[in-house]
This record gives sequence, C-alpha cells and structure tokens, in this order.
Amino acid sequence: MPNIELISFKLCPFVQRSVITLLEKNIPFDITYIDLDDKPDWFLTISPTGKVPLLRIDPNQILFESAVINEYLDEITPPSLHPIDPFEKAQHRAWIEVGSNLLMTSYRFTVASDQEKQDHQRVLLINLLRKLEAELTGKVFFDGKRFTLVDAAIAPVFRWIEILDRRLATGLLNEAPGLSPWSSNLLNRPSVKNSVVSDFEALYISRLIDSDSQLRFNLNT
Repeated sequence: MPNIELISFKLCPFVQRSVITLLEKNIPFDITYIDLDDKPDWFLTISPTGKVPLLRIDPNQILFESAVINEYLDEITPPSLHPIDPFEKAQHRAWIEVGSNLLMTSYRFTVASDQEKQDHQRVLLINLLRKLEAELTGKVFFDGKRFTLVDAAIAPVFRWIEILDRRLATGLLNEAPGLSPWSSNLLNRPSVKNSVVSDFEALYISRLIDSDSQLRFNLNT
C-alpha cells in the first residue's frame, strides 16, 4: 500500500467524501489541513485547480477531485464500493454527480446574502432533495443494504442539513421526509462520524456568523 496523504480544509464537504472512503476501505492515511483563504505556495504548485481535496501518493503522484480520488481508492482496495454491473456502476456515478450538485446548491443556499437569493437556492435545493427522495425512499443505503460510493458522496450533504435544520430552523429535511432514514443511517455510521474534525460544527457556525449570509440571522444558539 502506498503512503497516502490527504490535503484538506477542515470544513470542506468534498474532502469529507474522501475521508469517508478511506475509513470505509481501512486505508491508512495522513491528513494535512490548509487555509483556503491563504493557500500555501506548495499547495498551489501541485494543485491544478487550487481546490481540495488533493491526494498525494508520493511527491510526483497527485490526484484531485473527490470523485476521482474515491474511484482510485476503491480500485486499489477490494472489495469494491461500486456495483459490478457496468450499467449500475454508471448509474451510481451519475448519482454521485447529483451529490456534487446538492453540495454546491447547499453551499449557495447558506451563503446567499439576501432573502431573494436564499429563497431561490432553497427551491433548487428542495427540488434536488425530492428527486433523491424518489430514488431512496424505503432504502437503508443508496444500493439497498450495501454502503457504496454514492453514500460516501452524499453523506456530507446530510451533515450540513442536520446542522442547518437544528441550529437555523431551515426545515429542509421536512421537505423530503423520505430521506430521514437514510440520513440517520449515514450520520450514525462510524466513517461518517469520523470524517470531520471534532469541532466541525463550531467552526461551521463561526464561519457563517462572520459571513454576510442571510441565514446568520436565523441562528439558534
């Protein structure tokens, strides 16, 4: 097994996807945190996009984009967290992309600086959640009873939503209640619990308070 280093930002949900996969696959790894507001030169030198996560296997082997990183991790350590059937595997990859859209829409919802923008992003977010609900209602995990890379990709969305609903009274999961069992299963899974730093929620709320987000006025301490 190569030496694996994950380069991260403490609040990044895309990094959390890769941490979940590393933990699910029992792959030893080191993690290095950077400040995305003050990116170090060494990071900018090795990151084509300037984004996290980055997976550094050795000084000359770098992977970027969480979906690509997770595919690599899955391929080097059996058993796979993807289906064997080519069509089903392609479907899972497509839903991972939906998960990326969910994360970005959730982010735009949280940083919206006025009520009109926030309301618009809320509609988009709820529409995505309901599409996911139609696919997931009654399932323990996306693929039924087996944890897959789709679950790893979408779990960080549910972490955000749980905090937003509890601390900012957003009521997002109430708009797609069929997702509640899946959300609960994922948030109680050890790999998901351990995919963030211990003070994640405090850091997340602090960053929200310091922003110009409309949501900061909803904060329930």
